[in-house]
Parts: sequence; C-alpha cells; structure tokens
Amino acid sequence: MDGVEPRAEGNSVVAGGSFQNDAPWTIAMSHFGVNANTWTVQTAHEAQGVADADARIENFVMLDANFDQAKQVADIEDLIAQDPDVLIVMPVTPTSADAGIQKAIDSGIPVIVHTGRTENQNFTVEIQGGAENFGRVMGDFLVAQLNGEGKIWVLRGLPSHPEDINRYNGLMQSLDGTNIEITQEDYGSWVYDLGKNLCETFYLNDPDVDAIWSSGADMTRACVDVLSEFGADIPPITGEGNNGFFGQWLNMGYPSIAAEYSPSQAAAGVRAAVALLEGEALHKHYVYEPEGWDADKVAEYYREDLSANVWWPTELPEETLQKLYGN
Repeated sequence: MDGVEPRAEGNSVVAGGSFQNDAPWTIAMSHFGVNANTWTVQTAHEAQGVADADARIENFVMLDANFDQAKQVADIEDLIAQDPDVLIVMPVTPTSADAGIQKAIDSGIPVIVHTGRTENQNFTVEIQGGAENFGRVMGDFLVAQLNGEGKIWVLRGLPSHPEDINRYNGLMQSLDGTNIEITQEDYGSWVYDLGKNLCETFYLNDPDVDAIWSSGADMTRACVDVLSEFGADIPPITGEGNNGFFGQWLNMGYPSIAAEYSPSQAAAGVRAAVALLEGEALHKHYVYEPEGWDADKVAEYYREDLSANVWWPTELPEETLQKLYGN
C-alpha cells in the first residue's frame, strides 16, 4: 500500500516460506465494527474487494465485532474453529484480541493485525497507521495556526479504542510546551450525529474557542455545520480524507488540514495474508505515517459526483465507487 514502510527500528523478518501453503485458501477476518461509521463500512468493502479479486481465496470469512470486546473474543474463537490459513484482526481494544491471537499462533495460524494495536505482540505481521502521527499532523497544524497560544475544543473518537488513545497522545505531543488550553473535550465516536451534539453542547457551554481538534472528518463536518447555524466564524479545524469534508472545506475555505488514514489498510491486510501464503518474506512491523493534505491536494481528490461517505485514498475501482457512492 502506498505510504506503508517497514518500521525502522526494533523490527524482524518473517522468513520466506514460513507459512507457504497451496491454494485454495481460507482467510478469516475479525473486524472491530463494520457499521460503526462510514469509514469502517468502507474498510470492509476494501478488504472484500481484494479477496473477491483473487481466485485462490476460496473463502473469505469476515465477522463483525460491533465494537464489543466480548463479541470479538467470541468471533475470534469461531474463526479459529474454521481452521483458516490466515487470521486478520482489527482489534476493538488493546486487549480484546490478545487471547485469540495467542490461540491462533499456538495453533500454527499466522495472524495479521492492523488498524489498532494489541498488548500481545506475538502476532505474525502488523500494518499500523501511525495514530500518534495522525494526531500530531493535526496538532502541529493548530499550534502553528495559533502561534502556540489559545483555547481549543477536542472531539475524540470511540472511548477505549486504541486509535482514539494514540491519536490523542499525538495531540498531547504537539501541545507540549505551548500555551494552548483544552477548554472542552468529549467523545463523538467518529460519527456525524454525535459530533454535532458535542459541538452544540460545547458552543452553548462556552462559545469562546480559537481552534478545534477533531479526530474524525464526519465530526469536523458536523462541527462546522453547528457553528454555521449559530452564525459563528469557523476557526482553524482539523479533518481527514472524507469526500464530504473535502467538499465543505473547498466550498467554505476555512483553515484546515486533512490527516491521511486510508480505509485501504484493510486491503493491505488481505494482501499481507496472501503474501505469507505465497511464501514471501515479510517484516513483522509496518508503519503508515503520511503527511497531512493541504487544500490543493484535497482538490485533486474531491469528487462532486460521489457522496459524502467515500474516504480517500481508496483502492476501490470506479465501478464499485459508483455503485456504492454515486450520487
């Protein structure tokens, strides 16, 4: 996947041939929550698309944990019972998949982890979007916009999810040593409706804000809509690669940056599974820490003919984009 590189330090190599296996293959996937938001829906489509395009994958079994730790534990048990050639895990929390990962490894099943970290480090390969990098890209932008001083609101994602924890850690790294104060902070679960409720509450509590750090683009769009409804100016506010956010930003011209966090990480997870089965050597740790996007790059990707729910960059072919997201 573009932008994914082996981790520079503390890395090892899975020897070629370690998990080589003749096709047809069964690949299992524990998804942390397909229908949590529009981004998670697209990750499922990205993974399924790669699996459907490879005739050697006879069975691609995806179970949806619905952001429930107990369900993910049960899902992984069910998937292991089907004796897959590879298990892919998107963890709900840093510990929700630990026991399952260990059971799979002990059973000789290689494990790919992506889009969320685990305390159990005995997996075979991980592909991790740099959540701290994501938070810092946004945080550094706001620090520069405010010259290191001012009041900000913070809209976080899903409580206890590793991506939320680490994105917030990235923000804290950016704010360290500045005179920027977080005056209001809460969780919006990365969805529009909850983000709108949060920003309405924040504004009614205290409308005095110099910038807004939003951990997800749907919450960004919601917050901008709230401020517009109140007739307030739009301060610097962070976003990410969402088509609806792109259109809003380009149309309104407020100060922003888009952190990159492609749903194609799920496609990369399936490709990593295939690479192991083909007998390729892989590193244990891969990182994905791209730079933020400015308005010029956003304008290159924005598609007026597609709905607000598509996320960039994507590997979905044009036919699928039109079927799923065409206006």
